[in-house]
Amino acid sequence: MKFHIAKRDSLPWQKAWLIRGAAILLSLVVCAIITMIFTGDNPVEVYAGIFEGAFGSARKSWITLQNMSILLIISLALTPAFKMTFWNIGGEGQVLMGALGAAACMIYIGDKVPAAVLIIIMLVSSIFLGGLWGFIPALFKSLWGTNETLATLMMNYIATQIVAYFVIVWEVPKGSGNVGIINQSSMAGWLPQVGNKYLLTIIVALLVTVFMHIYLKRTRHGYEIAVVGESVQTARYVGIDVKKVVIRTMCLSGGLCGLAGFMLVGGINHTISTGAVGGQGFTAVMVSWLAKFSPVFMILTSLLIIFFDRGASEISTSLGLNESYSDIITGIILFFIIGSEFFIRYKISRKSGKEEA
Repeated sequence: MKFHIAKRDSLPWQKAWLIRGAAILLSLVVCAIITMIFTGDNPVEVYAGIFEGAFGSARKSWITLQNMSILLIISLALTPAFKMTFWNIGGEGQVLMGALGAAACMIYIGDKVPAAVLIIIMLVSSIFLGGLWGFIPALFKSLWGTNETLATLMMNYIATQIVAYFVIVWEVPKGSGNVGIINQSSMAGWLPQVGNKYLLTIIVALLVTVFMHIYLKRTRHGYEIAVVGESVQTARYVGIDVKKVVIRTMCLSGGLCGLAGFMLVGGINHTISTGAVGGQGFTAVMVSWLAKFSPVFMILTSLLIIFFDRGASEISTSLGLNESYSDIITGIILFFIIGSEFFIRYKISRKSGKEEA
């Protein structure tokens, strides 16, 4: 008896999410077994702790949704590039540069212009710098055929060092190694609260989701991105300027990452550091791929990842477990979710010896 693996033509989204759901349940079973063997804790208490960490109170729920919104914006930003088969791994650096632009405006002109004008300048600066960080590797790819994966990855390190330099320039107090809360007394450049301090970020993420869905599905630009992603030769044959599409799309991708940086500095943290993005630029790659580049499904995948991330951090403290254990739990769950994509893309059938003959 042998097994034959064949690629599926297509799978209805309901069945695809059923497979993902089964993978999550199976991962929870595995985590429960590991918990009982290595810690002796009751798995039910562990899972209750995960839920408690993400949605145990109104404040925790808002923070979870806010964190999900930032991850969602970054994931949506990377999606047009991925649909074009331009492997933009530079989301981390593009968000950092956007955050740097917002922080610089707050520090240098925070007391020189009206609040509304300052926020507009911050927004433009963040989108511009994020877009610039997407434009550079796109230009190199278009003109000289450089490897976009390596180029965008290296741009992350450059952005990190630039931010590290300005953190030292702006550090308060000198020698502390951090900027501290920017404009804490005047709150110049702080985004206004809508309902509460969490809701604005959520609204922005929903607006970006709607925009990206329409952009990819209903516009000529979205059509050109899809054609270039399917075949560069076909795109050229039908008259699409591939270089223009690549550069334009990466400017959009980087600009939206810059928007995420603007929200982090102006709306959430009110400060900047090299760790401001917290690795979400890389996590967003997985969110986008798991959702099959669908903006609507990215809401679910980003929420799922943030839910387990915050929940796993909670059980490391509430149950007296070290932080490594929460990382193990998160890693196992994500491993099963990623592994489920194999069964969505491929089907396995059995072949007997007679059938092979």
